[in-house]
Amino acid sequence: MSLYSHFARQIDTQLASGGRLVLAFSGGVDSRVLLDLLSRYQRAHPEATCLAVHIHHGLSDNADKWARQCVKWGHQTGIDVTVEHIQLDLSSGESIEKAARDARYGALKQHVMANDALLTGQHLDDQLETFLLALKRGSGPKGLSSMAESMTFGDGTLCRPLLTVERSEIEDYAKQRGLEWLEDETNRDVRFDRNFLRHDITPRLKARWPSIHTAVSRSARLCASQERLLVELLEPKLAQLLDDQGGLNIKPLVTESKEQRSFLLRLWLQKQGATLPSELQLDVLWRQVALAQQDANPRLSLPDGQIRRFKGRLFYIAKSNDVSDWVNTWSTSERQLLPEGLGTLTIQNIEVLDSNSRMTLSRQSLPPSVEVVFDPQGLNAHPYGRIGSRKLKKLFQEYGVPSWLRQRTPILLAQRKVIAVAGLFVDRDFYGQDCELIWDK
Repeated sequence: MSLYSHFARQIDTQLASGGRLVLAFSGGVDSRVLLDLLSRYQRAHPEATCLAVHIHHGLSDNADKWARQCVKWGHQTGIDVTVEHIQLDLSSGESIEKAARDARYGALKQHVMANDALLTGQHLDDQLETFLLALKRGSGPKGLSSMAESMTFGDGTLCRPLLTVERSEIEDYAKQRGLEWLEDETNRDVRFDRNFLRHDITPRLKARWPSIHTAVSRSARLCASQERLLVELLEPKLAQLLDDQGGLNIKPLVTESKEQRSFLLRLWLQKQGATLPSELQLDVLWRQVALAQQDANPRLSLPDGQIRRFKGRLFYIAKSNDVSDWVNTWSTSERQLLPEGLGTLTIQNIEVLDSNSRMTLSRQSLPPSVEVVFDPQGLNAHPYGRIGSRKLKKLFQEYGVPSWLRQRTPILLAQRKVIAVAGLFVDRDFYGQDCELIWDK
């Protein structure tokens, strides 16, 4: 089968109806070949919408020249190329490789809408390197699964249509088609682990065992299969351990085997979008956070968040910006978008009163515009149905709101008087039964 036929079959399999094809276009030989294949596919499928995105890292003196060249190649093939400039945050202590990768995918995600497919140029030799890097880190089956041919990415899908193709086949195609491509000088720098494997290790492995890359790819698929089976078997049990806020009940885990408990903890964190902990971190999580003394306030920090314990449950709190100073005037006839992905607020008229609803208000007592804040300091309220007023700090404690959510819960004010705290209560002076405050998280 020709490389184009292989590519077209992959795209036909992965592309959702109405979706676009978005190419991650570095200008290297792999993505340069993908651009050519994509151009051929677009000519054969005029209904397909294609675009390419070039990420300008600013790490090389040649970065501007590379960006111009990528735009030129896109123009020649009839595919628009968008250039995204990114700034790397190297203060976190992470490697340049990881920082660049995270920033690159973050920028690409902005271009992938529902049903879109992001195409990247990883191939069979890349899979071998990824497997060896996971082996160096001491990864388990999930890490050794290496790269999947497709996976969810943002609102769309990430596809690797060349993942079962050898690097030599891609280079042969480029030469046969007379394609030019960019050579990043850093790709020869063996101080970077992947380059060290590419130039010093994998050639020797392939010289000794010519089919090692296909054997490793098979091992990665088997690891991925085992991982999927474990997830399938244990997802129902995890669901039973979770509360409505994603908190993980600790008590039932105590009687589980260490192996099953560790997998459930990893699966829980994976579903929370957390960076998966190492074996040592997982042990610390269980012994020093889950099993800490009842009066302790334990926590475990991970690269993108922390794990806390509250009322016998574990919670993952992703890193976020402080919103305690955020203040906004809201016209209650409209929808209010909250900062930091905290959802939206709406006031809806009540057609039929639900006996379970507790966030109902009086339209007559509700001002046409209110303030929305997140800082409870200095505020008091008298929740409907309770005796006496209390400080919000005390009320948050009584309502069982974890400390890390007390400045991420929207508060409605009228002239500094509390109208309601979203999701918790309505003040007695504003309570009614003709409209309802909805916090859609």
